[in-house]
Amino acid sequence: MDYDFSFFLFVASLVTGTIWGGYLLLLKSKGREFDENNEPIAVEYARSFFPIVLIVFLLRSFIAEPFRIPSASMMPTLLIGDFLLVNKFTYGIRLPVINKKIIGINEPERGDIVVFRFPKDPTVDYIKRVIGLPGDKVSYYNKKLYINDAPVNQTSLGSYQGVGQGQDMTGSEHLEENLTGVEHSILIRNDAPTVEGTYVIPADNYFVMGDNRDNSNDSRYWGTVPEENLVGKAFFIWMNWDWEHKGVGFDRIGTVLK
Repeated sequence: MDYDFSFFLFVASLVTGTIWGGYLLLLKSKGREFDENNEPIAVEYARSFFPIVLIVFLLRSFIAEPFRIPSASMMPTLLIGDFLLVNKFTYGIRLPVINKKIIGINEPERGDIVVFRFPKDPTVDYIKRVIGLPGDKVSYYNKKLYINDAPVNQTSLGSYQGVGQGQDMTGSEHLEENLTGVEHSILIRNDAPTVEGTYVIPADNYFVMGDNRDNSNDSRYWGTVPEENLVGKAFFIWMNWDWEHKGVGFDRIGTVLK
């Protein structure tokens, strides 16, 4: 069990609901009608907060969860300060808090941007792009990606101009990568060291990488993501706030991710 925000929302719903429901049962056992002018202060607060906390808990657990981008690992697709919505039911319905899947819906597809609980520390959420599916052979050599021995096509878009907190990525090579039908941008620093290797993806696991290939702590370093660690699919930028540089990035708001 992970003691994250969902856990505290669950506890808050349970406590406020128990106080409010218990008070109503007590009144019924004594044959008294509810009178909000005479209710104890604790009951008043529980009655006020219970529906709000419960709705937030249900929406966050089963529909969509907000997520903030704290690093440059997914540039240029995602910038530091982007606030995303993550679809919680795309890959199946999971019980909150214990994160156990009870209804399977879809499986991750190559190219999906996924949020997951970091395998080395499940209390921390990571966001990366799915590169390898179960059974795939993924290779990365000379900053080139190969899937099942086939090279992934890359087209140069020139030199990248960084913005906001990502200004230090200025001068990186900006490429468009066609990930077996999913086109997206990546950044490469040709003068930066890189990790290389070939990886065969186990069943029920996924190989993930950041779009900022030379500035991403991903599956090349710590292995694959088990299916049970998936949180959801990122699909929408609802806010961008770069508090160190440009403030609110209105041009980012409303961006649909692919």
